[in-house]
Amino acid sequence: MKYSLLCILISTLCTRCVTASSLKNELDVEPEDGLPVEDLSKAKDFERAIVKNLLFAEDRNSYWLFTRKNPLTPQIIENGKSISLWTSNYDSSKPLKVIAHGWNRDGTSSVNTMITSAFLNDRDVNVIVVDWRESASGDYISASIRVPAAGRFLGNFLNWLINTGGGNWDNVHLIGYSLGAHLVGNAGKEVGGRPKRVTGLDPAGPFWSNPFALNTNSGGYVEVIHTNILGRGITEPIGHVDFYPNGGQIQPGCDDTDDKNRCSHRRSYELFASSIRTNHFIGRKCQDWWQAIFRQCKGSTFNMGNGILSKKGNGIYSVITRSSWPF
Repeated sequence: MKYSLLCILISTLCTRCVTASSLKNELDVEPEDGLPVEDLSKAKDFERAIVKNLLFAEDRNSYWLFTRKNPLTPQIIENGKSISLWTSNYDSSKPLKVIAHGWNRDGTSSVNTMITSAFLNDRDVNVIVVDWRESASGDYISASIRVPAAGRFLGNFLNWLINTGGGNWDNVHLIGYSLGAHLVGNAGKEVGGRPKRVTGLDPAGPFWSNPFALNTNSGGYVEVIHTNILGRGITEPIGHVDFYPNGGQIQPGCDDTDDKNRCSHRRSYELFASSIRTNHFIGRKCQDWWQAIFRQCKGSTFNMGNGILSKKGNGIYSVITRSSWPF
């Protein structure tokens, strides 16, 4: 069993390495040949396609504010329009939580509603949901190429928000799911890594071994929860702390579902929402990544998730959870 998994891991990582960083040698058509840069099977360089999109992209993000005064109905804050901010319930004295959904989703997606509800139940905060549905739509490659630009626009928005409405970067916590994890990662880099904390919820894996991925430059403390390695999520550690619940693979309770990978991928935000409410997931530090995958970690303890802004740590951790809420 372990030998088989080891072979799969090595094969997957080698494939991603070739596709992400060696596209120039593997693909044979220039984006300038009139082909859409979003078509990775024809574009010669994935990273060049991202850069090209950064040059010409328009800000299509929408920003939805939720507070305890309006926990269910969002107030729309428009970037650059001060009146939309000043007439909202935004309170600069309170922490700011920013949530970004994944591919082919929108602001009403369960990742947003579940985490927003958990945060507002736990404490009095500002929650901003980033609705980036237009950029997130279409095929996976097209959406992936648009992620860094959407993240840059979010970073610019946060700069404007804090400069106009007040606030403190030490109170800012960015949370992103799947492609949204790389989006908030780019937002954090855009503002010089000033967000106090960044949480990546099973960051998207395919084609994301590149400089535009979420990494430790995105914030003061970057935590990643891996729940679907070898499937939809990124496999390798990319944060200050990386958690691998149940080995980071098919999650308990997902074996009997029609799509095991989808169920396991979504489990990342379900676990995070539960951790905000209960803070009961205790990880064990691993000597290396392989120990985490094979659930053989016996080191010091560290809690996974939660919304504590002062949280700090480093290393790789394994966590064992149950199969149903609150896990």
